[in-house]
Formats: sequence, structure tokens, C-alpha cells
Amino acid sequence: MTGTLDALREPLVAACRHLAASGLSPGSSGNVSVRVGDRILMTPTGSSLARVLPEQLAIVDLDGVAEPGPAPSKEVPVHLAMYRARPDATAVVHLHSPHATAISCLPPDEHGRAALPALTPYRVMRLGDVPVAPYARPGSAELGAGVARLAPANAVVLLANHGSVVAAAGLDAAVDLAEELETAAQVTLLLRQTPRIELDAEQQRELRG
Repeated sequence: MTGTLDALREPLVAACRHLAASGLSPGSSGNVSVRVGDRILMTPTGSSLARVLPEQLAIVDLDGVAEPGPAPSKEVPVHLAMYRARPDATAVVHLHSPHATAISCLPPDEHGRAALPALTPYRVMRLGDVPVAPYARPGSAELGAGVARLAPANAVVLLANHGSVVAAAGLDAAVDLAEELETAAQVTLLLRQTPRIELDAEQQRELRG
């Protein structure tokens, strides 16, 4: 992502408004950040994505040290874990969206993957196999460490009994990824008590290839 952090204040707020209007960020939950170099602009602690203002955004560095001004979200460790593990990432979105959060409360499979079967090509192509980070208290270093172990190989991670985090090379791309995850989770839950057809291993390999 190019430009200065100040130039990204309005786009970041617009992304927050969009996520809130889409029903993906209830109450004061969720946080969004963008990175330029080693500085990160992110939503402040206790803020609502529906109401946050450009001047309320906080700035931290890749060591988690906050600059003077508004205090950043307590989920700094999760954002830092994604940025450190994925140097190409310039935006991170962490949400408590209803369907993805519901999936995060289901047991993962024996490989630690979320209960998100390969029902559509888009789940395979855009999300890949989504792992679940073990439960840890929100905002804790332990939660960040759990994400850090999974982030190098995964741009999308569920947080057990909590929500989700995604990273991408651009703010719009990160928002899109969060929406794709929520849709995949919703489809999964709609079909949970219904016989369904999943893409087989060969079909999934073709999509990934």
C-alpha cells in the first residue's frame, strides 16, 4: 500500500462503515488496520466501526509501540501477528461477524481446520483451508502467538470461540476476504442439517492449481 497513513484515514473509515452496514461488526466489536512501511493505522480501543471518525484512528509500529494520540484496539497482537508473518499484507480485518463466529465455536477437524467444507469453488480458491487458532483471551499475547503460528501459510484464520482475522495486500482486498469468509460460513450453516454435495479432492486440486 502506497501513500501516507494520513491519506488512508478516510478510506479506512469508509471500509469500517461498509463492514458495519453489512452487519459484520455488531456493537463495538471488530477492528481494522492498514500498514505503510513499519507504521500501522488502526481503529481505536472501544470504538464502533459504524461510528469511528478519521481523527480517532490510532498509530502503532510493528513492535506494538503506540504513537501519541488515541489508544489502539486491544487486538494489536493479532494485527501484528498477521503483518509480521505476511510481509505482503498491508491491511488486516478482525471481525466478530455472526456466521464466521458461529463456525469458530465448532470443533475443528483433526488437522486444526475450521468446519468449512468445500461447498463452492470460491471457498477453495479465495479462502483455502481455514485453520482455527486455539482460544485465548481477547487482546492477549497468547492470542497473537496462536495467530502467528498459522499466519505464514494462511491469510484467513478463525479465532476459536471469538471471530476471524484476515490479511491482504490492500484494504479493499481484505474487506472482500472477510466478506467471502462470512458468506462461506453462512452457506455452511444453512446446509448443516441437510444432505449436501462437496467438491471432491480432484476438483479442489484443479481450483488451487
